[in-house]
Amino acid sequence: MKKKILIVTSEFPPQPGGIGNHAYHLALYLSKNDYEVTVVADQRGEEQVENRFDAGLPFVVKRIALRHLRLWMYLNRIIETLKVLKSSDVVIATGKFALWNVAFCSLFYKFPKMAVIHGTEVNFKSAILKKTIDLSLKRFESIIAVSHYTKQLVVHLKRDVHIIPNGIDISDWLVDNVSKVPLKGSPVLTTVGRVSSRKGQLQVIRLLPELKKQFPDLHYHCIGIPTQAEAFLSQAKVLGVDANVTFHGAVDDATLKASLLATDVFVMLSTESKTGDVEGFGIAILEANALGVPSIGSKGCGIQDAINDGVSGFLVDAQDVAAVGASISALIGHPQIFKSQAEQWAQQHSWDHIIQQYLIHLP
Repeated sequence: MKKKILIVTSEFPPQPGGIGNHAYHLALYLSKNDYEVTVVADQRGEEQVENRFDAGLPFVVKRIALRHLRLWMYLNRIIETLKVLKSSDVVIATGKFALWNVAFCSLFYKFPKMAVIHGTEVNFKSAILKKTIDLSLKRFESIIAVSHYTKQLVVHLKRDVHIIPNGIDISDWLVDNVSKVPLKGSPVLTTVGRVSSRKGQLQVIRLLPELKKQFPDLHYHCIGIPTQAEAFLSQAKVLGVDANVTFHGAVDDATLKASLLATDVFVMLSTESKTGDVEGFGIAILEANALGVPSIGSKGCGIQDAINDGVSGFLVDAQDVAAVGASISALIGHPQIFKSQAEQWAQQHSWDHIIQQYLIHLP
């Protein structure tokens, strides 16, 4: 008989989000390894769109319907989780609401459970929120952190936390029928992700005046939901670099791949927000690597686990324009070497390999 696993997650596709991307692949690859998987997730978009997406999956997804009164959603999450966990062999919680939910349910039933922590949910600045997460994590038999950085955020719990990096599905990044799209600039720098302080687009823009002196034809392309694009473009105008920046907004998968194929260097100079929102890993870096695009990323966050420094790209102080400039020069000066090394690094993070680590640590 197949072992039954319940995954409770704060995010899930088809809506964007790193936690959702991780939960989806975790469910998919557990299914491929002969586990019977059920996912409990919130409805986050149009019901028909999500229903069509769920219908094509090899596992069951139970969506918590949107409600104007959030309290009803919270209660429904708990009720649905309790229903499914009674017949589950293991429960995995990923994302802050899921951690609270599963920990609360464990007050009423005893069951094996694993927590997956990404970053922001264990870095709240609010003492109350931080305490509730700490109390929740203490109820889990197994805790997985997606990076060394995330692990050190919970070191005060004095728990045995295992590190399993984020993975990518290499088959999703095959580009046999995809051609480059012409992107302005030489070199072409690209960031993929929601336009926000955490993803670091503004930090790159702040460095452009100096970088232009070294690379006069440089152009910076930002792909992703344009949450703060207007504010960041205003800052670019103040700095006199707006002609060197393009915000493309959210794009489809084919356009994303075509844009990355035209990219010289992937850049993610992530910074921590005032509320403690941090980059726990940086999966978009590995996705770019899979297409042979080397990267430059920030030290002092989860990106340190996503970049093999000096091999798949370079780690820098996000405010050190000299280091960023030197890294760009090195990467574009030896494109074939770094292309090959980036691809090999991405292969090491294939979900075919990553899932085996999860199987070892399941409670």
